[in-house]
Amino acid sequence: MTQKILVVDDEKLIRWTLEQHLVKEGYEVASAESAEKGLALINEDPPDLVLLDNRLPEMTGLELLEKLNVQERGIMVIMITAYGMVETAVKAMKHGAYDYISKPFNLEEITFVIKKALEAGSLRTQVKQLRQEFSSKVDTIIGESDEMMKVKNLILKIAKSDATTVLIQGESGTGKELVAKALHYSSARADQPFMAINCAALPVTLLESELMGHEKGAFTDAKTSKKGLFELADGGTVFLDEIGDMDMSMQAKLLRMLEEKTFKRVGGVKDIKVNVRLVSATNQELLKAMREGGFRKDLYYRLQVVPIYLPALRDRGQDVLVLARHFIEYFNKECHKNVLGISKEAEQILLSHHWPGNVRELKNVIERAMILDIDSEILPEHLSPDILEGRPATSASSLTPVSLEGLVIPDSGLSIEDVENALVRKALDMANGNQTRAAQLLKMPRDAFRRRMKRFGII
Repeated sequence: MTQKILVVDDEKLIRWTLEQHLVKEGYEVASAESAEKGLALINEDPPDLVLLDNRLPEMTGLELLEKLNVQERGIMVIMITAYGMVETAVKAMKHGAYDYISKPFNLEEITFVIKKALEAGSLRTQVKQLRQEFSSKVDTIIGESDEMMKVKNLILKIAKSDATTVLIQGESGTGKELVAKALHYSSARADQPFMAINCAALPVTLLESELMGHEKGAFTDAKTSKKGLFELADGGTVFLDEIGDMDMSMQAKLLRMLEEKTFKRVGGVKDIKVNVRLVSATNQELLKAMREGGFRKDLYYRLQVVPIYLPALRDRGQDVLVLARHFIEYFNKECHKNVLGISKEAEQILLSHHWPGNVRELKNVIERAMILDIDSEILPEHLSPDILEGRPATSASSLTPVSLEGLVIPDSGLSIEDVENALVRKALDMANGNQTRAAQLLKMPRDAFRRRMKRFGII
């Protein structure tokens, strides 16, 4: 979309020159000869950027700037001042102007300043949107169980604090990075960067370079100097996922950075000071790793100043269904479907599953089901075989009476495996070899029935 610039200047020649030049640069341009007319145009159709001259009739540009509340409106302002009017420029910056230029100016200079201002404005807008999104997500992180309500309340408390280290612990797939982002974007650091890295994905030498940066010539491929994540995230948050896999030598350097808030780039001699909140996460038992010598004791206690424990999905009760419905709504939009919900039988299967992969596994299960050709609701046959294998026994009130007359258990005992083998063969015999019908007789999915046939050597 074409970005819109408003030029407010009482000199007709300057307005015409800027308008002609900026149109050639690809911008949509409007102009006003007074602050009053400029304000009317801004209220009518807010531009992305305003080039605002200070010396205007009746109301000065500075007075207009005070009225605009540019931070709330998201408008970037570049002040045009007379040569040497530094005091005016300083006041303009205090009232929200992004930058200023002095008359006389050249068109190349003003084009460069405009480009920088619009890029900064776009970044601010993105950050604001992310902040609103994740700030609201703290209250609506999917889950209504007591365990998740405690987690959400804790996130809100930490976000308001100055705590610089947070340790998130939980099984793989429980949503540790989502919690880290919610914490960052609902805090006072939200306008600053959020940087994330997986400690298990990189060798120790590369991880140090990514975190601390390096100087030119520090190693063979270091042809230029590079800032690390800690420098880039200054004022914001660094998220270290899988910190339990971090090498011991890197742990020592991280501890020094946390204690002194300074570090050196790889190959550097200068101490660099930063202010970041470090959020780390792991699915390992760090206490056990610490006792076994795989994790530094001093670093562990430094990291877990404020711990957050994410419960496994199997311990969250009805949250399984709450999350499933959320994913249905999400994939309805992604896959252009109109699935309304989940059948009662499918709900019971989801609730009984152990969910070793946690929320990530549930999302994949719902996505797979939504890809299939289903009508209004997800049925048991739409669920993956792994989920169906963990299908619960039917409740006592709905059991069909089964006759065990004639069943003999020998003194030597009888394995369930042998009984299952016999039942599979009996069902096939009753169904005249029709596998689908035989599976229905045993009230199991056809895929699960075929796996048993293979196991018993029938196919």
